[in-house]
Amino acid sequence: MDEKKYNYNLHKGAAASRYKFARELRHAETDAEKKLWALLRNRKLKGKKFRRQHALADFILDFYCHECKLAVELDGSFHASEDQQLYDEARTSILHAYGIKVIRFWNSEIENEPEKVLEKIGECLC
Repeated sequence: MDEKKYNYNLHKGAAASRYKFARELRHAETDAEKKLWALLRNRKLKGKKFRRQHALADFILDFYCHECKLAVELDGSFHASEDQQLYDEARTSILHAYGIKVIRFWNSEIENEPEKVLEKIGECLC
């Protein structure tokens, strides 16, 4: 496959600034992100490759499996506000238009019930 086309499919034309911001986020991850990354990295879940803080179009996805077109988003208390929920819904609609399924978990779910979270993610993998 042509590498340029592959990168476009993988990142949907993300700007260079998105890559830089994603890199910064990888160095400032939350405890919940660290915990989930430890459970997903190195193809630990059903042999699927996940990327963390993945630049895609105008967004940064917390975790992304390109093979299955699955985004996993972790939400802290910031996401409880009405404005943020509206933004998250709009963002999810845009990602769906790209053919990407989005599943969301609260940070507390990762901290308290990681097995259930992994089970739900596993059910969404292709």
